[in-house]
Amino acid sequence: MNHALIFSTLLHIIPAQLLLAGSAWILARVFQLPASIIGQSLAIFTGFLLALSPFLDQHQPLTRFGAANAVTLLRAGIAALLAGLLGQPALMPELACLLAALAGLALLLDGVDGWLARRRRIHSPFGARFDMEVDAFLILILAALVWQFDKAGVWVMLSGALRYGFVVMGWWWPWLNSPLPPCRRRQTVCVIQTAVLALCLAPLLIPPIPALLAAGALGLLMLSFAIDIAWLWRQPKLRWSDKEG
Repeated sequence: MNHALIFSTLLHIIPAQLLLAGSAWILARVFQLPASIIGQSLAIFTGFLLALSPFLDQHQPLTRFGAANAVTLLRAGIAALLAGLLGQPALMPELACLLAALAGLALLLDGVDGWLARRRRIHSPFGARFDMEVDAFLILILAALVWQFDKAGVWVMLSGALRYGFVVMGWWWPWLNSPLPPCRRRQTVCVIQTAVLALCLAPLLIPPIPALLAAGALGLLMLSFAIDIAWLWRQPKLRWSDKEG
């Protein structure tokens, strides 16, 4: 792998880790939370990035991490900060508002990284995967928080598990790993899912309203996955190539 790309990536990751640690420390001080949320956030953030590191070479021949990926990295940091609150016993109204606002910020930034990539012409397979995995990671964390704070039942975790279940299915049926064509429907459903889960955390919404909203968004997400699986199934050459392999 290009050493310049590795160096550029580290120049972005290290400040992001420091920013995450500082944000988690402030959160712990202001809301009187255990200091363990700092280590938990950093561990989850670092583990997530390490899991994606094998795909960094797909960013070549570009040698700079890039502004678009930097914004995506910031979104990953927000998701990790939210993940640091998993396991906390109580959700104060003020903290709930902050969590919903952070999720909303991550959602807004989701459009910024794509705009930067198009404007600066720095598209890469790694950038697309990084963006997609951060989306899935954020949905998983938000679903876990919605469940943890009794806004919906454990079934809401399906919202975050569907993407990873799809990946596991690809181990048995490799044709599911084939690239899908760009689709506005897929992006829209992802935005709706994230926005609904963020809204469910808001203290103004009390049961059963959050559960109903989350169930509707989950239904849309399941339908979107079903459409993609059906499209892949209708490509006979993909299945035949798997059988020949």
